[in-house]
Amino acid sequence: MERSYDLNQRSSLILEGGGMRGVFTCGVLDNFMERGIRFPFTVGVSAGACNGLSYMSGQRGRAKYSNIDLLEKYHYVGLKYLFTQRNIMDFKLLFEDFPERIIPYDYDAYFRCSERFAMVTTNCITGEANYFEEKSSPKRVMEIVRASSSLPFVSPISYVDGIPMLDGGIADSIPIIYTRQLGFTNNFVVLTRNRGYRKEIKRQPYIKLFYGKYPKLRDAIANRNAIYNRTLDYIEEMEDKGEILVVRPVKPIEVDRIEKDADKLRRLYEEGYALASAINFVK
Repeated sequence: MERSYDLNQRSSLILEGGGMRGVFTCGVLDNFMERGIRFPFTVGVSAGACNGLSYMSGQRGRAKYSNIDLLEKYHYVGLKYLFTQRNIMDFKLLFEDFPERIIPYDYDAYFRCSERFAMVTTNCITGEANYFEEKSSPKRVMEIVRASSSLPFVSPISYVDGIPMLDGGIADSIPIIYTRQLGFTNNFVVLTRNRGYRKEIKRQPYIKLFYGKYPKLRDAIANRNAIYNRTLDYIEEMEDKGEILVVRPVKPIEVDRIEKDADKLRRLYEEGYALASAINFVK
């Protein structure tokens, strides 16, 4: 079903994370790049930040290639990396080898573009979301996106400006409130779960065993699911009123956060591309 979206100076693009489910977002963004669709402000969380960077530099197909083709080649997701890097993924490959030599990131194109782009991290000291915009230092760009993608419990803490950081999804999985506070109130939201999905609320006593130096981070992790669910309630309410436009997978998806099945990933990418194709942009 075709839908229309009025692209104007108050428009923003909000990209949820979700690990390998982010290939859905890759499909959406590749369609946008093919059609020359750009937003004045884009914000990405975790996988949304990774995919958003390729969108900002205009490198169509780069994120898909990284997430599907290179996953098949390098098998960069797996428990073995917990022993070698204390990480569920090969971050050296993802945030050093990929952008520097395997599938080089076009920093010049990103730094030249006029549109704003923010990446979200969670500050381990405050337990709050930090929102970074960086358009001058390649090194700092990678530090921020690495921190935004550092999952709790299965990734080591990352540092930005010497401050300990983890996955932005802990504190602000879908930063619609932040975006609207900046004045970008015409929101286009890309989610990686079907409508009606909610996270299970359950006790997590094991959290006390982790992050002993960071009590506010532990609180943020404990409250994460409830806050995420409230955000989805808010988004669906606004969507029903016609105040925002949301693109998301139609059916409950089979792709896991650390999915390795390339065929499943391709199907999810194609769904994102097809749903984006049905959006009519009015400028």
